[in-house]
Amino acid sequence: MKQDVSARASVLDSLDVETFFVCSSAEQARVLGLEMLREMGFSDVDVVFAEFCGTGARIRLRAYIHRPGDRYSWIKQPPD
Repeated sequence: MKQDVSARASVLDSLDVETFFVCSSAEQARVLGLEMLREMGFSDVDVVFAEFCGTGARIRLRAYIHRPGDRYSWIKQPPD
């Protein structure tokens, strides 16, 4: 089945990623998480949750594809 639109272009608003980093603090996990999402090609990123648990931190990150009010890629825009 061939798609005309990429999976990323079909995302309504954002992509959430949850993982566990082996690290020494929740702050280190935040830095690692933001760096990881940027390495994946996302520029608008946030930490939603981070909790240190002894050997590392559980963290949930959000990469915004579209913020509210953005020009959504799936809506045909009239020429400027």
